[in-house]
Amino acid sequence: MTIAKIGIIGGSGLYKMEALKDVEEVEIYTPFGSPSDAIILGTLEETRVAFLARHGRNHTLLPSELPFRANIYAMKQLGVEYLISASAVGSLKAEAKPLDMVIPDQFIDRTNNRISTFFGEGIVAHIAFSEPICQNLAGVLGDAIASLNLPDVTLHDGGTYVCMDGPAFSTKAESHLYRSWDATVIGMTNLPEAKLAREAEIAYATLALVTDYDCWHPDHDSVTVEMVIGNLHKNAVNAQKVIQETVKRLSANPPASEAHSALKYAILTNLANAPAATKEKLALLLEKYL
Repeated sequence: MTIAKIGIIGGSGLYKMEALKDVEEVEIYTPFGSPSDAIILGTLEETRVAFLARHGRNHTLLPSELPFRANIYAMKQLGVEYLISASAVGSLKAEAKPLDMVIPDQFIDRTNNRISTFFGEGIVAHIAFSEPICQNLAGVLGDAIASLNLPDVTLHDGGTYVCMDGPAFSTKAESHLYRSWDATVIGMTNLPEAKLAREAEIAYATLALVTDYDCWHPDHDSVTVEMVIGNLHKNAVNAQKVIQETVKRLSANPPASEAHSALKYAILTNLANAPAATKEKLALLLEKYL
């Protein structure tokens, strides 16, 4: 049963959506455990949406502690087809300044030991992931940002998001390395989400919100915690405006997405011979292919 076709994951600084109406909290259990927090269902632009605070509403989960599989599977259980992931990031390019917004179209994985697949235990699947973001959803997101003319915000359409483990930030040597790779921003959460959303056949796009320059910048030492927190709050206000406009546009004209059939040719295992327990566990993902 579809409860919400549009899902929103809020990152650091974005723990709730002020504009949501008719709000209810839903505790969801998945075969992969419980998500980061209760999922908030509400109406935004006359559309039912599902909102999840990635780190918990009180920011109690480290990036490496996040229940990524449960978060995405819970969205799938609610019928989500389009997922907007807002994420605080550091900038690796001078032109991507604090308060700017980036819609990355590529990722580089620098994490270790994070489980970012639903498969295994007798069922093998290999999704295509050369284009990790749904370009059609990213296009709607970019159009929404451009239409708002937010003060002090420049939109950077495209770019590479380096996903690191954390919780410590980069060394200066690492920061310069990522810059030599022509990466645009750095964060700690979005790549596992993108992989799992693709396996769940959910269109996914990242709204990367720049809080500060990574430590490569010569003026980095002048950046204070207070400044970063101030930027987080400003980004959260801007992000809510962007998400509201994006939901309005998605509701009026939901785009096609290759993600919605990502498993069609990805499953290598003959499901007729696959373990019953695994098929039951992944029933939500496999039902149309069984």
